[in-house]
Amino acid sequence: MNTVTRHPRLFLQPRAQRRLQSGYPWIFSNEVKMDPATKALPPGSVVTVADAGGELLATAHFNPRTLISARVLAHYADAAVDLDFVETKLTAALALRDRLYARPFYRLIHAEADGLPGLVIDRFGDVFVLQPNTAGMDGLVPTLVEALVRLTNPRAIIVRGDTPARGLEGLEQDVRLVHGVLDGDVPVEENGATFFCDLTSGQKTGWFFDQRDNRAFMGSVSKGASALDLYTHTGGFAIACGRGGASRVTAVDRSAHSLDLASKAAKANDVACTFEKAEVFPFLENAVREKKTWQIVVADPPAFVKSKKDLKAGLQGYRKLARLCGEVTTRGGILLVASCSHNAPLDEFTAAVARGLSDGGKSGKLIRTAGAGPDHPVHPLLPESAYLKALVFHLD
Repeated sequence: MNTVTRHPRLFLQPRAQRRLQSGYPWIFSNEVKMDPATKALPPGSVVTVADAGGELLATAHFNPRTLISARVLAHYADAAVDLDFVETKLTAALALRDRLYARPFYRLIHAEADGLPGLVIDRFGDVFVLQPNTAGMDGLVPTLVEALVRLTNPRAIIVRGDTPARGLEGLEQDVRLVHGVLDGDVPVEENGATFFCDLTSGQKTGWFFDQRDNRAFMGSVSKGASALDLYTHTGGFAIACGRGGASRVTAVDRSAHSLDLASKAAKANDVACTFEKAEVFPFLENAVREKKTWQIVVADPPAFVKSKKDLKAGLQGYRKLARLCGEVTTRGGILLVASCSHNAPLDEFTAAVARGLSDGGKSGKLIRTAGAGPDHPVHPLLPESAYLKALVFHLD
């Protein structure tokens, strides 16, 4: 237990400590005694949390301006959040991923579940991408960089501070190379295939490691089938289906840059694929009119439910997407529909997709329900960390 002399004290309201004592990693603003001294603490301050009676409970990052006011770093008081602290967390995360994967391409830090709340780190061989989404983690970037350099001797480290969550924390958008040299697109290996990523301007960190296992599954059922990959990004599902023996593959995305990277991956993996630059809904509506069908269809859209207030409209969007996808999937075909919206509960998402299939006159059996791979661990008391949902149907 590495402690310092004293952090500022953050006092909770009476009885507000119960969830914290059970291991819950967040403290909300209405659970905190917001006196003038507490309100004056700079966003991202390291504090020691105490109950209303003064018992010291945990060390946390604190932001007086946000709904989630404190995020627990350690369940003991006055932890020294320094280079040793960070190295310990990173060493544990590296050890787990090295047990899970033979090659160094994975999510290294998945926020709360890896003990560094508000932080994502993705690893692309000897290149790392950091996403500090809270004020506390943003202030810790120099220490994180130093620790990664000491532990892994990376070629390059990039900070992708361009997520919407940063705005809620009062942080500016910021993308920068903070260590080493980076020239051009970066290769990523997955399930025996090679892809290419733009780590400075691509979506998220440039790649979606969370769908690794789902891509492998869809590839395994693609032999001899025609396949359609919607929202293909840099070709993940499309290449997986092609490598799995699909007879023809069509990949759709609205981003020309993403399609260029997907085309590069297709060539590298010797996969024949047709790429179409289009918005997915108009593409599907046109395909329905022209009675085009595929035996394998994948729809992995961006988040339709970005906040709780978007739930109704987002579920309607998933329902419409499922209807259109069902209409272009042959009977006996296999359809995957995914949601990366943690605000869309699994049961409601599943119901929306099932209703959408019914709207289009299709029915089927659910043969697979899956989330992210094991490099995206879930904090057992934080269901929000289990954000990804992938449903696979065999259509009757």
